[in-house]
Amino acid sequence: MRTMTDRRITIDYTEYSTPDEMEPQDRELVAAALRARTGSYSPYSKFRVGAALRLVDGTIVLGANQENVAYPSGLCAERTAMFAAGANHPGVAFDTLAIVGANGDDVCELPAAPCGGCRQVMAEYQRLYGHPLKVILIGTHAIYKFAKVDDLLPLIFDSLNVE
Repeated sequence: MRTMTDRRITIDYTEYSTPDEMEPQDRELVAAALRARTGSYSPYSKFRVGAALRLVDGTIVLGANQENVAYPSGLCAERTAMFAAGANHPGVAFDTLAIVGANGDDVCELPAAPCGGCRQVMAEYQRLYGHPLKVILIGTHAIYKFAKVDDLLPLIFDSLNVE
């Protein structure tokens, strides 16, 4: 007979106060995510999100959230970047994804976390390429860097037998 067992899930991440504390390639990606917000089409929520995805070959692909009056027909910045990379650079693994959210023009003080759908798509690409996808979440008062998607989505859905 099995007995109940309490378990704990912990995550690891690095917190930075400013991009200046980060490695040059991460600072570049943070700057690219901040620029990517200009492509946001968010007339309804006014929540502008930018994403910058670095591929293992060094290519940077930008994404921005796209809303639609026929909600939920829009798409998050993270997924626009990942899907653009998948379509335009097939077979090239993803290395690091930087994400920034802003209320209008004001970047959020604390990092905005990706939605569950985006986390699952990140997990799918990480699994597909067999390469850990690092994630950087950007705020004005803190920046969080995760070494792999599992730290953002510890119980990844991968139970579907599709082979």
